[in-house]
This record gives sequence, C-alpha cells and structure tokens, in this order.
Amino acid sequence: MKLPSRRQFLHLAVGAAALPVISRVAWAQFYPSRPVRIIVGYAPAGAGDISTRLMGQWLSERLGQQFIVENRPGAGTNIATEAVVRAAQDGYTLLMSSAANAINATLYERLNFNFIRDLTPIAGIMRVPHVIVVHPSFSANQSSSPMPKPIRASSPGLRLASERLAMYAASCSR
Repeated sequence: MKLPSRRQFLHLAVGAAALPVISRVAWAQFYPSRPVRIIVGYAPAGAGDISTRLMGQWLSERLGQQFIVENRPGAGTNIATEAVVRAAQDGYTLLMSSAANAINATLYERLNFNFIRDLTPIAGIMRVPHVIVVHPSFSANQSSSPMPKPIRASSPGLRLASERLAMYAASCSR
C-alpha cells in the first residue's frame, strides 16, 4: 500500500480538526428522516464512547431523530472504520474518528479501505492534548543520556497516539 503524501496527511489532519461553520439553512430539510448510527472504535465507557453518547443525545434532541451509538472496538479502530466504509453511503452511518485513524492510514500496509479516499470529515468534535509527565529530577537536557531506570507508561492496549508518544519518548531517552 502506498503511504499518503505529506500533503494528503496534512489535509486529513486539518479536515479532522476543523469545525465547519454551517448555517441552519444549509442543512437538508429531510435529514435525518430515520435513525442515524454513530460507530465508535472503542469499548463502552471510555472517553470516545462517552463523548459520542453525549453528542448523540444532543443531536437527537436538536434534530428530532434518534442517533444510535454502536461500539465496534478492536484492531486500533480499524474494525469500526471498515464497518463505516462498507455501509451504504447515505449519511446514516457515521464514524467517530480519532488520531488513531490518521495514524493507522500510515502505519498499516494492507487495509481494506483508504481512510483519506473513502471517508470525508464533516465536523471537529474535540481536541485532546497529549502530555508527557516526568519526575522532577529528570531534566529535559538528559534526553540523550541513558536513563537510570526504564520508562513506565500506561496504555489501554490499543496502540493509540498516547502510547506511541510514550514509546517515542522512551526511544529518545535511551
């Protein structure tokens, strides 16, 4: 699989982060005329699931139609993404994407979909900062010297951006 160019990746990142300003008049008058599914690539009760459920409830109240949140965890969000790509292209199956989707587009050689080509970002929902926290005795100028102890980092086991960031920090400090 050919990796996306830097320009394509930047377009994807900007599209995923930008919240388009759409007037109420621009919305199609008949959408949604039936329930909408929002597929989440994470297990229930996580941050992605909870924020999607809150957004789905708000959309249901605002648009007068049910928004159903469906969890499809696994394969670093690729199972959920593929389910949305294979769904009818009618706007009634949405994906709650994350940084993991953009990373997977460059990480995996053989996916059954092309994230950049097959999906279109429609709204930015939230931003999640990543922070590296170290012991106060560790100074930033020690990054090239050997660590006295191994770096410990927690992860939900999905190889998400936070885990990759911690792994990168560990590799830089050895």
